[in-house]
Amino acid sequence: MMVELFEKVKGHAKKTTRIDWYLFLSVVFIIMAGLVTMSSFTGRNTFFDKQLIWAGISFVVFFALSFVDFHFLRRTNIVTALFALACGMLLALFVVGKISKGAQAWFSFGLFAIQPGEFAKLVIVLVLAKYFSRRHVEIAHIRHIIISGVYAFIIFGLVLLQPDFGGALIIFLIWFGMVMVSGISKKHLLLVFIVGFASFALLWGTVLHPYQKARIMTFIHPLANIRGAGYNAYQSMVTVGSGQFFGKGIGFGTQSRLQFLPEYQTDFIFAAFSEEWGFVGVIILFILYGIVIARILHNAKQGETNFEILYGLGLAILLMSQFCIHIGMNIGILPVTGLTLPFMSYGGSHLLTSFIGLGILMGMRQYSHAAHKDLMKNEFLGY
Repeated sequence: MMVELFEKVKGHAKKTTRIDWYLFLSVVFIIMAGLVTMSSFTGRNTFFDKQLIWAGISFVVFFALSFVDFHFLRRTNIVTALFALACGMLLALFVVGKISKGAQAWFSFGLFAIQPGEFAKLVIVLVLAKYFSRRHVEIAHIRHIIISGVYAFIIFGLVLLQPDFGGALIIFLIWFGMVMVSGISKKHLLLVFIVGFASFALLWGTVLHPYQKARIMTFIHPLANIRGAGYNAYQSMVTVGSGQFFGKGIGFGTQSRLQFLPEYQTDFIFAAFSEEWGFVGVIILFILYGIVIARILHNAKQGETNFEILYGLGLAILLMSQFCIHIGMNIGILPVTGLTLPFMSYGGSHLLTSFIGLGILMGMRQYSHAAHKDLMKNEFLGY
């Protein structure tokens, strides 16, 4: 009986394709939307050229990782080494990091630069997946929330000191989201909220820079200073609204072309896209992101162990948090934090890291069994 069950599971595993093509093709269309938006402006556009190169590198990495057996990531020493590497890279930024736009967040290598903070986001997903997967039975105990919070806070603090408020916020949301899905009790959830509010009050009083406080105050009163701190948010709102239903057409986005909208290729690429493609284009874009998140969750559900399941959930939380905050700040309902839109904004580090995350998920997919629970249930019930 058990031999027959094994053969059924083995046969199903062989039928499972290595790549989730629905996921991959949706991501490709999102990248194309970003490239079209970058290339729709006059003159030589280095952003388009560089992003195209990064996309090619990311595709190669994605497919290469899909052939890797990631069972080794369950080992404590491996995850610990990755965590130490991420911390070391973030610390090295304060010595040899490149300062750009007020943040010391990049290693410069001449023609290109690497942002370790993006790599750190994926590492914290792996660390928390490993930690919670080993303690899922007793996760309701408060000490596990505190210990996991310490891991996240170390990365959070190093990113915040760059200063990169947006990146630090994503680290916090990854931790908070993974705590939520790990089985926390309601009373401890309340405690997490209290700690969160207390931490924000502490950051406001001792850590946040004046320009970061100004961005948050602009969120509360977005039109209070449209020539100063509120300029970017105001112009982004105008740009999104000017696209109306069908958009102005590719290359006819006046707010972006005339440079009223700053950072159209990174922080405000959604606004630039909305102006050219309108409401219809935005709906299509949202559907593509919905497919990406849904497929990640689908693959996570098929994980062989709690580690694979939690990793997939953490990756979905990472991408969804960044998506929601980017859209929110582009339409004026969230403060401007400088976060890129996953797969669409210009930036090699975030694009490569995102594909590494998806590549790991595809590697885990090769030893997941979509029907193994149903097969076990039917076999023991005698069906």
